[in-house]
Amino acid sequence: MTEKTENTPNNQIQINMQYIKDLSFEAPEMPLSLLQIKSAPAININVDLHANKTNNEKTYMVDLTIRIKADNKETNKALFLCELTYGALVTLDVGDEMREVALMVEVPHMIFPYARQIVGNMIQQAGLPALQINPIDFMGLYQQKKAQATQPENK
Repeated sequence: MTEKTENTPNNQIQINMQYIKDLSFEAPEMPLSLLQIKSAPAININVDLHANKTNNEKTYMVDLTIRIKADNKETNKALFLCELTYGALVTLDVGDEMREVALMVEVPHMIFPYARQIVGNMIQQAGLPALQINPIDFMGLYQQKKAQATQPENK
């Protein structure tokens, strides 16, 4: 067993609070849009992440934004647009080399099930069929953003 010294991080993530920061739902053509559906709608799901430091050196705010747009393939009209920004106030006790991964991969992985449930409930309560959002590969998303940030701009 290794003894923890003052300089050894715990490698812990503590979620102090989770909250809805922004939530919107639009279904401009309801209920007529549902009557015009002949096939499965085209669904586009976008996910974005942001992390900001607070006044406390170990506390951060992490925002997970999920944007879902469903279009009727036949009419090219929007069935619905749902957007949620779900936040978490977290305290990190991790080494400097792990901080970014903790904020952009581990925390979103921990809060995603709650955000997915909010979005799913909202869509169902709007009278639409249930939408199952698959788990998200936050590590892949993080690596993709890192790769894009290191590439020179195309002019």
